[in-house]
Amino acid sequence: MKKLILILGLLLTTGLLSRAQQEPMVSQYMFNGLFVNPAYAGTHDYWTSSLSARTQWVSFDGAPRTIIGAIDGPIADKNMGLGLVMYNDQIGVSTQNTAIANYSYQLKFSNDTKLSLGVSAGINQFSARLTDLTIWDEDDVVFQNDLRSNIIPRFGFGAYYYGDRYYAGISIPTLLGYQEGNDFSVDVSKATFLHRHYLLTGGYVFDLNENLKLKPSVLMKYLPGAPVQADLNLGLLLNETFWFGTSFRSGDAVSILLEYQSNNFFRIGYAYDITFSDLRKYSNGSHEIMIGIDFGKDLIKTKTPRFF
Repeated sequence: MKKLILILGLLLTTGLLSRAQQEPMVSQYMFNGLFVNPAYAGTHDYWTSSLSARTQWVSFDGAPRTIIGAIDGPIADKNMGLGLVMYNDQIGVSTQNTAIANYSYQLKFSNDTKLSLGVSAGINQFSARLTDLTIWDEDDVVFQNDLRSNIIPRFGFGAYYYGDRYYAGISIPTLLGYQEGNDFSVDVSKATFLHRHYLLTGGYVFDLNENLKLKPSVLMKYLPGAPVQADLNLGLLLNETFWFGTSFRSGDAVSILLEYQSNNFFRIGYAYDITFSDLRKYSNGSHEIMIGIDFGKDLIKTKTPRFF
């Protein structure tokens, strides 16, 4: 029990450093909506994949490091979608490994818009390298062994309404979950130490001229007991090839975003976060790189600008 309380305390403490979030934070989520909403799976006409690596708060000892891989695409005459997200998230001596399968079903409307409803099922495992800590009481048995939690199942839900030039979505990545030794409950915080995050997204694409598009978007994040956080994004797309954007994350940082679509198969992106919170005294910002591979995109005659 002492060990369990200790690891939960470590995870909660490091969670507070990242604005009390237990979900990994990335800056380039707008290039793959599956990161924030299971209903995004298969809402485009081709299969797409991405791999992201993020180093947060450079020069800050024990700062978060995250690797995320994702793939999704349409099935069944493009009325349904499947997706998979896997990530490794490290903060201090604690590590979270997660795998999430996603399924969506699209409802069509007469005005060429669709409502996608999605569910997700995944597993989490947490561990802590307590033997790597610097401690004052070297005889304390709590710190003499590393810890690893049992597999924690989790289930999420999302809705995604979209057309050719706009989208709006809401999602709860952890709607239900269960941790061994706890009571079964619809209140996920009683069934496990995980908490429900509520995410709201939206965006629109404007044609500035034949070769230039403007895309403002927003991501709102709410966790009970923590401040509401908003990501306000603004991006420019040139010749369907070069993307330049900026993002403001309330209470945290300003990001510079770049992406290059080299061909219909390969794309690469980079983000640099400039921290303006008190962490700026100890950190040199955050770096994030993304590599994407799309399958079947060359068969599509007309691209939907909503996806960029």
